[in-house]
Amino acid sequence: MGKVASVPGLIDLHLHLDGSISPAIARRLAEIGNQELPASEEELVSRLRVSPDCRDLNEYLARFDFPLSLLQTQEQISESVLLLQEELAEMGLLYAEIRFAPQSMTAGGLTQEEAIDAALDGLSRSSFHAGLILCAMRGEGNGDANEETFRLAARRLGKGVCGVDLAGAEAIWPTSSYEGLFAQARELGIPFTVHAGEAAGADSVATALDFGAKRLGHGVRCLEDPHVAERVAASGTTLEVCPTSNIQTCVYPDYASCPLKKLARAGIAVCLNSDNMAVSGTDVQREHALVGEALGMGLEDHLALELASVRAAFLPDEKKAELERQVRDAYAAMS
Repeated sequence: MGKVASVPGLIDLHLHLDGSISPAIARRLAEIGNQELPASEEELVSRLRVSPDCRDLNEYLARFDFPLSLLQTQEQISESVLLLQEELAEMGLLYAEIRFAPQSMTAGGLTQEEAIDAALDGLSRSSFHAGLILCAMRGEGNGDANEETFRLAARRLGKGVCGVDLAGAEAIWPTSSYEGLFAQARELGIPFTVHAGEAAGADSVATALDFGAKRLGHGVRCLEDPHVAERVAASGTTLEVCPTSNIQTCVYPDYASCPLKKLARAGIAVCLNSDNMAVSGTDVQREHALVGEALGMGLEDHLALELASVRAAFLPDEKKAELERQVRDAYAAMS
């Protein structure tokens, strides 16, 4: 990843499990599954990380096939969640919400329920503070699987699962096609976020707002329509901004173009996240450092992003209050 000046990044709300399989985790999962991996560290990294000449989100998403092949047994899934939490703790994070699509872990014969329970087992094996977000997937012919994901999430809500999401190729499978799915989420009382305003424009964001989303994965293209941006601000919806992955998928060209300041001027709440630590070759602290340097941000600006994460977290109020105290204490120690 290269050296970046130390900047406090203590919370990551948008963190995909399959996109955050480090080389060390990959080797452990391959050992469990008796699978062959490249002997060269450089070659392994190249299989886990998106190409520098990535053209769009669809090409970016193709990079997930390899790490998903290492997440097809209960032992592999449990171990991956445990080891990712241990890496986050070693980095100094205080809290994360780890998301994955259980239907993508059934190619080896597991059921979605078995995949979820394996992830919950891994979650329980670490003292790190994290929750799981279960993703439905955009696509064709998987409507029943998506509904099952949400039903299973409802049964485990508050027991390690904290919410649900919709992920996948947004430009191919429009958000508007999932109105019934999110009606189900509202009926089941599950907190949810939606990937919207990344590969598709402001209309996708408006549709997610119609669903009742109070968090959006990415969402930055809401600025393409001032009316939609006003709706985001008025609803108090928080955008989970992930600069490096947005640059890699050609949403904007560089860190200086990350619209954090434009969003703030529009009254929109934003938090900063890594998205995919391995695929994008980043982490939340690196995101703070790179965007902070490019936009001339001060410590108080980084703190504001962290506090937005606290407010948007899928946590009970008392746990949010404790997390806010921890964040403020950490920043006070740095000032």
